[in-house]
Amino acid sequence: MIRTVAETGSTNADLVSQLNAGEYVAEGDWLVADRQVAGHGRQGRAWFDGTGNFMGSTIVRVCPSDPPSPTLAPLAGLALYEAVTPFLAEPAALSLKWPNDLLLRGAKLAGILLEGTSHAVVIGIGVNLVKAPEVTGRETIALSQIGPAPNRDSFATALASSFARELERWRSFGTEPMFRRWKAVAHQIGTVLTVHEPGGDVVSGRYQGLKPDGSLCLALDSGEIRVIHAGDVAI
Repeated sequence: MIRTVAETGSTNADLVSQLNAGEYVAEGDWLVADRQVAGHGRQGRAWFDGTGNFMGSTIVRVCPSDPPSPTLAPLAGLALYEAVTPFLAEPAALSLKWPNDLLLRGAKLAGILLEGTSHAVVIGIGVNLVKAPEVTGRETIALSQIGPAPNRDSFATALASSFARELERWRSFGTEPMFRRWKAVAHQIGTVLTVHEPGGDVVSGRYQGLKPDGSLCLALDSGEIRVIHAGDVAI
């Protein structure tokens, strides 16, 4: 089920509040907003509320037999990649960037935010369908800049279906095939990445793949392999 609201503070916050209050939220349901007035991304950044863009959240109830919950980030990235690709004349222009961005022609098209609760993991996704925000120091893009923007509701249906497929694969086959597919559509091995870690440190190195939990591996000039668990990445 896809439930749409005209305006809310944040779809992620709404689902987190419902879960914390003991309300039942079905896995596979989505909450989609026409407008968010208090949306946020990673590290508390404002989440652009552009009307006509996609802003929605869903939940995953992680079971003991499931893969590690942090690997839901690349799962969501693949689901987003698969949902956007049919709307492009040049699918090769689309790529994933660790840990949670979808790029089009090297510019940010969409982002993902995971928030954990004691009951489930909430996954929020924002996609620039009709308008891209102006972000200092970052290049952004909307699908409308390269062709007709998809209808928001049609896109929501496509994304919900794609996410459900990826979730079933994740549970049935584990993370190895998922990571193979993720790596095939992400930055290439050897790409120079600069990571701004949450504590303020800045680390640059060459991308060397992902760990089994989804962490980023960087080869530093010293020869050390640095494992990055969180941070903002610039290519």
